Amino acid sequence: MKKKILIMALLMAPLSIFAQKFAHFNSADIIPNMKEYVTAQEEIKKMADQFDADMKLMQDELQKKSDEYQKEQANLLDNVRQRREQELNDLYQRLQQSYQDNQQTLQKAQQEKMGAIQEKVMAAVKKIGESGSYVYVVDLSVGSIPFVNSALSTDITDQIKKEVGAGAAPAAAPATAPAQ
Repeated sequence: MKKKILIMALLMAPLSIFAQKFAHFNSADIIPNMKEYVTAQEEIKKMADQFDADMKLMQDELQKKSDEYQKEQANLLDNVRQRREQELNDLYQRLQQSYQDNQQTLQKAQQEKMGAIQEKVMAAVKKIGESGSYVYVVDLSVGSIPFVNSALSTDITDQIKKEVGAGAAPAAAPATAPAQ
């Protein structure tokens, strides 16, 4: 009897390998169609535009003070000239620091917003993967996957789109690509 069970188990083992289910999706086809992505890109662009306007004001102020200094430099006393040069240098340093701070703020905002979007997609992948009893679910847009046989794997991109509320492609797609 034990021998029969062992033989049956050995015969069924290869069948269980073929019964495993695999799925794939393309996040590059999902994320740009999410309303959260479009909103995030608009918010980041608005923030970048505000930073650009602030930088322009600072640059204009630096240029104006530099021009004034150039005109008056020959007639200034040494201590006044040194003080004005220090003011120009301080203004230039503030300009450089503001630029760096703005870039870091934009990068952090981009990472936070994209992180939240990617978490939503991954939650949908997990939910669909578990409900569909898939052994593996692979993102084709990652690029490090050598091969996926789409005939033996189920494309769940549309299911994920539905789960995350991603509709058709946005009318005016932003120029920036999603962070991976």
